[in-house]
Amino acid sequence: MSLDHPLNSLGFAKPPAETRVVVAMSGGVDSSAVAAQLASEGYDVVGVTLQLYDHGAALAKKGACCAGRDIHDARRVAETMGFPHYVLDYENTFRAAVMDEFADAYLAGATPVPCIRCNERVKFKDLLNTAHDLDADCMATGHYIQRKDGVAGPELHMAADHARDQSYFLFSTTAEQLAYLRFPLGHLESKAETRALAAKFGLTVADKPDSQDICFVPNGNYAAVIEKLRPGAADPGEIVDMEGRVLGEHRGVIHYTIGQRRGLGIGGLDDPLYVVKLDAELKRVVVGPKEALSTRMVPLREINWLGDAPLDSRAEWHVMVKVRSTRAPRRAILRPLSATTATVELLSPEEGVSPGQACVFYEGEGSRVLGGGWVWRG
Repeated sequence: MSLDHPLNSLGFAKPPAETRVVVAMSGGVDSSAVAAQLASEGYDVVGVTLQLYDHGAALAKKGACCAGRDIHDARRVAETMGFPHYVLDYENTFRAAVMDEFADAYLAGATPVPCIRCNERVKFKDLLNTAHDLDADCMATGHYIQRKDGVAGPELHMAADHARDQSYFLFSTTAEQLAYLRFPLGHLESKAETRALAAKFGLTVADKPDSQDICFVPNGNYAAVIEKLRPGAADPGEIVDMEGRVLGEHRGVIHYTIGQRRGLGIGGLDDPLYVVKLDAELKRVVVGPKEALSTRMVPLREINWLGDAPLDSRAEWHVMVKVRSTRAPRRAILRPLSATTATVELLSPEEGVSPGQACVFYEGEGSRVLGGGWVWRG
């Protein structure tokens, strides 16, 4: 390899034909467009699709990734563009690393985000190791996020299209992983550009609808999945107010979420009540007024820090944070307790913050992602 060769579009000083890239292919339009574009540029592309659960049961359901039809769609893209494609059975790994924790977290009254754990424990761990085993120079995905070269190394940045930005779900990407990953769609201004790219290459997935559900949760019915994973989990119990007065009965803690108002079955009250706490141990759903949902202090653990200086090198960091993927970042003060734990003080209260959610950090100005952590009870 000549050191004088100009950098190719993936950042390597050699021709595309000598650069092997594994593309994580879900069968959707995003990863398909990435694979097709890289293949058209002459890269040595290898497509890999993960079978994450029994797709025989998933064939009848729409709106989720990695089902049987999606594996077929990924294979067709590879055939169209002329690169090899492999399907890896990660069903047991996925259940142990993602689904079991999802069920246990819900049973404990938390609000888990399994897509983050899947990226952290499966796609950017086991699949990334597979890419190394295939002697790939890098691994590319269809995620909407940007990787930029910084003074201290690669940096993670929000996507150019903030409406599609997936940084909330990728905060746990480590610096070592970031050095190996590529996100070719992160700079695009809209999803329409991605679909146009897929159409340019004649891909049948160009107009395929976006995934909507968590891949193993059909139609958003969390409770049904948890009951299947943990039989007998939906034990009934009491609905109580914040002083412990019994207001009614519920049909299982797993059927409720923090901030829920409808479907509580405790009508006839002067003021609306919301779920403010789930006490799985006592099998209680605690309700209260809307203001009881407001939170300013958020304890975090399992922090992944992507800043240039160590997290605990300062007493506090003034950052922007997201505690929900659908909400805009808000100003906060991050106070480290160790290299992996901290307390976040929100400068304006947030409603419905729950253990199990992620809290993601951003630069006060600009698009850089500084990492994030997991909300817990403290």
